[in-house]
Formats: sequence, C-alpha cells, structure tokens
Amino acid sequence: MRFLVDECLSPSLAAQLGAAGHDAVSVVGLGLAGSADLVVMEAAREQDRVLVSADTDFGELLARSNDRRPSLVLYRGEEVDPKALALILLANLAQIAEPLDAGAVVVVLDDRIRIRYLPLGVDPDR
Repeated sequence: MRFLVDECLSPSLAAQLGAAGHDAVSVVGLGLAGSADLVVMEAAREQDRVLVSADTDFGELLARSNDRRPSLVLYRGEEVDPKALALILLANLAQIAEPLDAGAVVVVLDDRIRIRYLPLGVDPDR
C-alpha cells in the first residue's frame, strides 16, 4: 500500500511502514512541511497514496468536498509513538485495506476502528 504520513506525525512512521514493505513517504520528506492541508491532500491524491494523519481537518475537508480520494487513516487515540502507531496500522491492515482501496476514512481509536466510505455524507445505496 502507498502511504503519505502527515507532518503532525513523526516521519519515522513512514520509515516503519516502509520497513514492513509498503511504499511510505512523509510530508516532510516530500518537502511539503508547512503546506496547507489542501496541498497535502492533493499530493496524496495525485500520488495515489493513503494519507495518514492525526489532524481532524482532513476529515472535514473530505466531508465538504464529496471527493472519493484520497483515503485517510485518522489516528484519534492516545498513542503517539511512531513504532506503536505503525504496529496498530499494520495489525489492522487486512481489515482496512479494501475500504482504503475503495476510498474511505478509517478512524483509529484506542479501542476500535471506524470505517466510513467516501464520499462522506452520501447514502451508499444511491
């Protein structure tokens, strides 16, 4: 899977995901540190990467845009250690890979994972 790790998370998270065999880069590594959220989202979309962040603004931007891309993994738990975050993501990847490929927001909480397909706010049966 291809990931773009937002600057609010450690660039070493991208390294951890890369060590596990995924194509993972950080916003910092792409020279996009300090860029507006829309710029980061567009980079993820253009490069067909899943955006990994702890910034809830990305979910709000996706909800307002009705876009189907990029998919987003949003960490909302207490854990901030990059190794632990990578382990959480990797341990649950089998469960969330298909939704992420289809276009989804995956919210990772301390005790559960919530999946919402994109576009947000649209009835999936329509």
